[in-house]
Amino acid sequence: MNIGSLLGAVGQGFIWGIMTLGIFITYKILNVSDLTVDGSFATGGCIFAITSLAGIHPTLCLFIAMFVGGICGFVTGILHTKFKIPAILAGILTQLGLYSVNLRILGDKANVSISQISTNITFFSKLLNIPHTRAGMLLGIIISLICIVLLYYLLGTEFGASIRATGNNEKMIRALGVNTDNIKLFGMILSNMLIGLSGALLVQMNKYADVGMGKGAIVYGLASIVIGEVFFRRFSNFGIKLMSSVFGCIVFFIIRAFVISLGLKANDMQLLSALIVVMALAMPIFKENLNVRKVGKINSLNEMKQMSTADQLTKEKMDKRNVTEVGGGENA
Repeated sequence: MNIGSLLGAVGQGFIWGIMTLGIFITYKILNVSDLTVDGSFATGGCIFAITSLAGIHPTLCLFIAMFVGGICGFVTGILHTKFKIPAILAGILTQLGLYSVNLRILGDKANVSISQISTNITFFSKLLNIPHTRAGMLLGIIISLICIVLLYYLLGTEFGASIRATGNNEKMIRALGVNTDNIKLFGMILSNMLIGLSGALLVQMNKYADVGMGKGAIVYGLASIVIGEVFFRRFSNFGIKLMSSVFGCIVFFIIRAFVISLGLKANDMQLLSALIVVMALAMPIFKENLNVRKVGKINSLNEMKQMSTADQLTKEKMDKRNVTEVGGGENA
């Protein structure tokens, strides 16, 4: 794997890392399984492509993509909180409907090119006179850091504490008078806004929008979160946990790029992604079992030492008793 492929993987990792932050909000903070991701990610990208082709400034297009992504989360949130549809099913229903919506957005085309359109990445590329890939990585770093900082301060407020408390103990926070349905609805909107933003940035990076570009996004996000937790498990700071999600996404895409460089076909990437997720999810269990075995061996050794010590003491007592009896007999 050459330097260009490595930088491309890092750039992709930062851009997809913004989507991972969105999944982190629902999956880790709210403790809700939102599967809208695959649909809202593509919707954000499709919206950016069409609005850019319409002549709208690319920065404004990013905000429009975020807004439409938030609408996708709003739909899922309404289905879950107001109609009491389970979160997983609500996300699947929204994702299913978004496929047709995305086709409509692209004018019934499977993909649309924006290679001739000026974007935020091309602006950085021309301004700093750097390749497109490095400009995309730079933009991904800037926006992902901004998102991390904003999320850190938002979730550190009183309202943010309510969001975190809803995921930790929903019954308790509801007993304190907090409307947990509204909290979940806000969390899903915020999550899918970040996901839509990530999709828009990926379209800039790839220079085209595709109706199926969000396929497997939820798998990538979950894998990134788990990988990040493996590296930063000992840290309890919330800001580090947010950064760990983006870091895990970077590691995930570096692994993908490395495997592709070994000759793996592009059609096998879904299988590879699934295997990475399985390995990442199984690693904590494997470590836990390994620690249990180590503790068991240590306890067994301690018990053997205690038993040998007890046997030695018993033997010494018996020897003393025998000596005493023999001495007593002689004196008699």
